[in-house]
Amino acid sequence: MAKIEGVIKSEIVRLAKREIRTVFIPLRSEVRKIRSKVSALSKGVTSINRLAKGLHLEEAKPKLEATPEEVKVARLTPERIRGLRKKLGISQRELGILTGVTIGAAASWESGKFKPKGEKKAALVALCKLRKRDVKKMLAQKAEQRSKPLGLKKRKKQAVKRSKYPSKKPAGKKK
Repeated sequence: MAKIEGVIKSEIVRLAKREIRTVFIPLRSEVRKIRSKVSALSKGVTSINRLAKGLHLEEAKPKLEATPEEVKVARLTPERIRGLRKKLGISQRELGILTGVTIGAAASWESGKFKPKGEKKAALVALCKLRKRDVKKMLAQKAEQRSKPLGLKKRKKQAVKRSKYPSKKPAGKKK
């Protein structure tokens, strides 16, 4: 009797496995398809998030803009320009970089030889609204922007100079 019971049990297990396989194989391929779709969607969402983050960062960047009324009302004396620069903790060179002028122009504003006009005055008025941290970020961004293109030009110029003027080596003794 035990033999018949074992045979019936093994037959039931075999048929159950067969039924499970017939249901499971199509489900396996379906799961594979769903996983690939989820992966593609995840990659798409990641790229969209990157783009959104980039756009958000561009919007958050402090810009040197002032309304015409603010520029007209602003009284920028040499002392106020110097005080603004000291308050922001920047040098005359950095002030020139931010406003788009040379170091000499920034120095002449502070000495009172010349007064900033137009866009430069608007840039100074806008600097008054910014905090030290924002100014440092702007300087870092401008330095990054300037270093990339200039670095390539400098390398090319150096390569040209090297090729035009070979290095001078001391002449050896002739026998």
